[in-house]
Amino acid sequence: MSLPRPVKAVVFDMDGLLVDTEAVYCEALTLTAAEMGFELPTEVLHRMIGHAWAGSAVVLREHFGQDFDTDALREQSTRKFYEIAEAEVALKAGVTEILDELDRLGLPRAIATSSRRHDVEHHMSAHGLLDRFHAVLANGDYPKPKPDPSPYLTAAAALGVAPEDCLALEDSHNGVRAAAGAGMMTIMVPDLLHPTEEMHALCVRIARDLHEVRELLQAAG
Repeated sequence: MSLPRPVKAVVFDMDGLLVDTEAVYCEALTLTAAEMGFELPTEVLHRMIGHAWAGSAVVLREHFGQDFDTDALREQSTRKFYEIAEAEVALKAGVTEILDELDRLGLPRAIATSSRRHDVEHHMSAHGLLDRFHAVLANGDYPKPKPDPSPYLTAAAALGVAPEDCLALEDSHNGVRAAAGAGMMTIMVPDLLHPTEEMHALCVRIARDLHEVRELLQAAG
């Protein structure tokens, strides 16, 4: 299946798409919650994926109660995340290859993530990839977090490309909702979350990995 329009720019999510961080975040949160005396179920963790921390905190309070100390969980789990990840986290399959293909095609690209800029710089710099993106939109760089479309609309504006001419690559349900809401051609590359009927309806394709996306761009270019 070909893309509905020519691609003039590509906007990437980060966690679970470019770097294999989602599983590490989940492990850090689960261990920290246990140390605080709470069991954090997988279904709650999955509801947190694709949210900025404010959205994750809402999910946590809905599950544990309004008095649950989300700030303590965030602070302690962040430290544990870096202990587990140590110097770097692994790249997802096909990252370097798709960036090489975008170089060949001359297409600009951005990162639109719910993570903090510090995390983007840490994860991308560890692999020497930070300067391969023309813009980075991290938490705080746009008016509203995913699933609102503003992260993707802000990324398109930063690249100087109309949203409908951008290809958005996402692994989370909230990310897909944000990208599709911005009017971008959206491909889901699943990580921890499986594609639902809603995801199939919002996406132009569900891809097995970034190699498949690269092949699609190569064929279109």
